[in-house]
Amino acid sequence: MGGKETQRNMGTASGETGGIDAPNVGMLPRAFALLRSLAAMQASGARVTQLAKAVGLTQGTTHRILRALIAEGIVEQDERSKLYRLGVDFFALAAQAGNPGGMRSLCRPALLRLCASLGETIFLLAKSGFDAVCLDLCEGPFPIRSFTNDVGGRIALGVGQGSLAILAFLPEAEREEIIRFNVPRIRGYGMLDEVYLRTEIERVRGLGYAARNSGVLEGMAGVAVPILDRTGTAVAALSVGTLASRLGDDRLPMVVELLRRQAEAIGPLTNPFDVALKRRPAHGLLGMTDDERVA
Repeated sequence: MGGKETQRNMGTASGETGGIDAPNVGMLPRAFALLRSLAAMQASGARVTQLAKAVGLTQGTTHRILRALIAEGIVEQDERSKLYRLGVDFFALAAQAGNPGGMRSLCRPALLRLCASLGETIFLLAKSGFDAVCLDLCEGPFPIRSFTNDVGGRIALGVGQGSLAILAFLPEAEREEIIRFNVPRIRGYGMLDEVYLRTEIERVRGLGYAARNSGVLEGMAGVAVPILDRTGTAVAALSVGTLASRLGDDRLPMVVELLRRQAEAIGPLTNPFDVALKRRPAHGLLGMTDDERVA
């Protein structure tokens, strides 16, 4: 009986039944890649062909993973259109992630104060692997575009002022590993290359904040200040996103000072056990295959 049970579990882990068992950990990055792609697409949903192309998987593999996610309530399929979209359980989990003792709750008052004082959109970003993720935002009155777009959006560390502020104040070894991994990813953003990125990092470390309009998002500008823990390591960043015309040299010092005050007040209060600030070891991704790492 034990042998049959083992064989059945091994069959599931091999992917033959379409399940995602714990032993088949190689499927997890693919599943998360599909979830991120669904989140980035229209609310009405997406077809298997679209998702397979977006994450670089075959349609068969994509379909099997989607069926497993549907079984868990994380993804759902519209009966009429046959489009796939994020399920109710996904949003329930997302809501639970913003627990009262977490980074979002700690920083929310600061976001509201900055938004009211400056009349701008304020973002809270945190590190997630090789990316920066938007944990929260407070929208200002001006229509803007940003790299993360909304809560849950992510961008490679080094792209945009918020992620640059985080990257610049990470431990040197961790920072170097991220730079090596992200340089190929950021080449599609205008003038961004390794020389530019390293120059900007040194500039940010010298100033204590990130503020430059790279021209990638036309007409937009931003400034960000890192939130540092007790060791001086960045755990998050407060960022302002606004129209370029509203962030001239005459206004920049005042904006930076307000951001810095809030960041310095938050830093000593950060919870080192907050899951939103847990660092996934960067080197853990470097040994993966393209399919396993796709995101």
